[in-house]
Amino acid sequence: MTNVADTWGINPQQFWLRGQRPEEPVRFDPETGMWNVYGYPETVRVLGEPGTFSSDTLRVLPDSVMRGNKAMREGNLVQMDEPDHKKLRRLVSEAFTPKVVADLEPRIAALTHELLDAAAQRGHLELVADLAYPLPVIVIAELLGVPSSDRDLFKQWVDKMLEFSGQFSLVKQSAEQDRALEIVFEQRRQLTEYLAAHATERVQRPREDLLTKLVQAEVDGERLTTNEVVNFATVLLIAGHITTTMLLGNTVLCLDAHPEQMARVRADRRRLAGAIEESLRFLSPFAAVGRATTVETALGGVRIPADKLLMVWIAAANRDERQFARPDEYDASRDPNPHVAFGRGIHFCLGAPLARLEGRVALGILLDRFPDLRVDPAGPEFIPSPNMTGVRKLPLLLAS
Repeated sequence: MTNVADTWGINPQQFWLRGQRPEEPVRFDPETGMWNVYGYPETVRVLGEPGTFSSDTLRVLPDSVMRGNKAMREGNLVQMDEPDHKKLRRLVSEAFTPKVVADLEPRIAALTHELLDAAAQRGHLELVADLAYPLPVIVIAELLGVPSSDRDLFKQWVDKMLEFSGQFSLVKQSAEQDRALEIVFEQRRQLTEYLAAHATERVQRPREDLLTKLVQAEVDGERLTTNEVVNFATVLLIAGHITTTMLLGNTVLCLDAHPEQMARVRADRRRLAGAIEESLRFLSPFAAVGRATTVETALGGVRIPADKLLMVWIAAANRDERQFARPDEYDASRDPNPHVAFGRGIHFCLGAPLARLEGRVALGILLDRFPDLRVDPAGPEFIPSPNMTGVRKLPLLLAS
């Protein structure tokens, strides 16, 4: 698959998808002013040492980048360190317990059939628009308690946030980057205003949903502020669907490119879980996460000063030949497969069990209903952002 990365139009910054290796596992980039972490053991260490590598990256960004948006830190689970992270994560962890997730399987199956029924009537299937996007966004919207019928709005906001395909820099400001930041902050503003209206309404009219639980929750005897609730809900809404959207598309793409492995999965659905895990390693949806050093430290043979921004390229780490044999081969039977696509440590993806369940159920039904399913020769269209690896369009042919 790596040979056609250019044909697919995958962002050229993702060199690991082209069979290339980084010169060093950790490298400073003077063009961006950031330290890039590519190696697997280095990535595992960074993700596992929150005291040294803080998740609060917004604190080290200059005002020229943040533009007065420091309020995004409040209640933002992704940006939090301990002990605040543990306190807030506990508030929603009960919504993602193994039992709660398992109980969602009938709803996920019913939604999948409903969405595929509509596509079958049209006689064609564009996987992202028809299944991979609406399925997880409906599930997470129902959990939060916001109308899933507004999913076109969510998609509009998120898609515009991901349009920037350039290299973000702390050093060299460009008109393209400035415009991209304006778009991101504007789309986020619209999303937060939308969620704030729902959160305010829950104060007056509580419901049996996660948004009500956030509004009513107390941490150290104090209620969360509206801004904290909104930032918390924003993370859940965005991360709660986009990972599954990319997981579904990437897995179909990988299996289609390897017919012999597709045949094995079709013959024995117990292999589907392994195929999903390998697609997470091979085409990791969230290609990078940010961290900021709290002290000067050594990593990968170099010294990094305190208060410096790191881009941790988990997608590159998942191709590290020091950890994975034949890293550029898609092998649905790879075992063990200790990929870091969902992160590690305290910030391990809260919704990982739900994403895996959605993937297993939806793909199983898809393969059952369309035994001759294959990718349209027109090919996929990938998200342009270098920080994401996933299709935003994947036309499929339903019959041979």
